[in-house]
Amino acid sequence: MSVKPLAFIPEHDVAVPARLLVLAQGDSVRPVWVNGVGGMTFRMAEGTARERYVKYAAAGTPESDFAREAERMEWAGRFSPVPEVLERGADEDGSWLSTRAMAGASAVDPVWVARPEQAARAVGIGLRAMHDALPIGSCPFSWSVEDRMAGFEARVASGESPADWGNGYSRFTVDQAREMLGTPPPIDKLVVCHGDACAPNTLLDVDGNFAGHVDLGDIGVADRWADLAVAAWSTEWNYGPGYERLVYEAYGVQPDAERIAYYRMLWDLT
Repeated sequence: MSVKPLAFIPEHDVAVPARLLVLAQGDSVRPVWVNGVGGMTFRMAEGTARERYVKYAAAGTPESDFAREAERMEWAGRFSPVPEVLERGADEDGSWLSTRAMAGASAVDPVWVARPEQAARAVGIGLRAMHDALPIGSCPFSWSVEDRMAGFEARVASGESPADWGNGYSRFTVDQAREMLGTPPPIDKLVVCHGDACAPNTLLDVDGNFAGHVDLGDIGVADRWADLAVAAWSTEWNYGPGYERLVYEAYGVQPDAERIAYYRMLWDLT
């Protein structure tokens, strides 16, 4: 059975693509994140005024076009703390997106993994801050159920079967899953969702307060539970069981079992 690709902080040396060595112009280059589907993030000029992060994806991988993320980041940056886009480009080997470094560290930095209660609360606080700040009326992007169902159909068309699905979803047939995903619960509240509100994409300052968000390629209008269900779920992957409730408490909502179950299935199968 296949599993969802894992993202992680690299513990060993990662080969730096030749293009990034050119872009570094002599600055230090350190790998800080690998997402398991061909994407890597490098920190350049660490500790200097030129400090920046560069996401890189080899040609032909799922993340080989950063135009989508750059556009969304530039829009969101008018309202909420997100990285400033410096440059993006591509060549025959891959593509890249460079952003100015923000103060703060990922909520899965070892410092915060060792303080999971504080980190989980910051994830909830940060998500609420983003949802409150981003204006749905002027948002040009959508992350609706209808938009996302294309991902499910693409997986099925590729030959994937329920036997490939994890988290207990393999007990459903394709038709059953399609019907379940096609009948979402009523909208609770429309917001501009982050689109990948997992703990690693929340930045915390040195005191553990919310500082910003990264990885914004799927920003769009959707029910707030599309973000909430996954943000809370991610605490189990990153900190262990028992911290989901802190995300909901910090956000200011009571857990909604029906919406949580639906949006986790939508996340996993699309």
